[in-house]
Amino acid sequence: MLTVIGEALVDVVQRSSGIDAHVGGSPLNVAVGLARLDHAVQFIGRFGKDAYGDSIAAHLRSSSVMVPLPPDESPTSVATALIDDDGAASYTFDLAWELPGLAARLPFMLQGTSLLHTGSIATMLEPGAADVLAAVEHAHPNATVSFDPNCRPSIIKDREFARAQVERFVALADVVKASDEDLEWLYPGVDVLESARRWLGLGGSGGPPSWWSREARTDPGVSQPRARPRWTPQR
Repeated sequence: MLTVIGEALVDVVQRSSGIDAHVGGSPLNVAVGLARLDHAVQFIGRFGKDAYGDSIAAHLRSSSVMVPLPPDESPTSVATALIDDDGAASYTFDLAWELPGLAARLPFMLQGTSLLHTGSIATMLEPGAADVLAAVEHAHPNATVSFDPNCRPSIIKDREFARAQVERFVALADVVKASDEDLEWLYPGVDVLESARRWLGLGGSGGPPSWWSREARTDPGVSQPRARPRWTPQR
């Protein structure tokens, strides 16, 4: 069983020509992608008993993603982009992120989980971020943990808090995916490779990882693939 824990939301784009709404959320997208690759996946997140929540539930069901938590009484999280006639965008966020009662259900929900993935807003927005960290700590001894910080400075503005949160999850992770932009925002003025080296020293159960960068490097374990930057454990 693969488990993804994180936010589900609806992206609403408003233009003079009309309004478009799409189901989103970085962790939700991971869960759907894994399910479409024929993996058994459960998504632990939240959405409300409203039209947007119904669209999220239908989207997950259509890809055979298991959803162990029912919708709750809070509104479904929404990210709204207002596009003016010149194409400039302004954004507003209405986010509710908490998972009441999750801690007591973790032993049952995570039973049989071989991989747990999390990241993005869910790991940084309280009060739910504490529940996500508890889930990772519970899964860590028996499951592979993957983490994508996917930083959102427009939502989580406290850089020091975000950095501390990211480092807590990195220390528990076996696989970490991060962009140059993530590292540059978390550690301004520090070379991304140096920041990656610092992460490698934080721990994780997977052994020495390797860092991949867009730039050519001569350091051991560093190469220059075409893909986005990432680091993964060497087995």
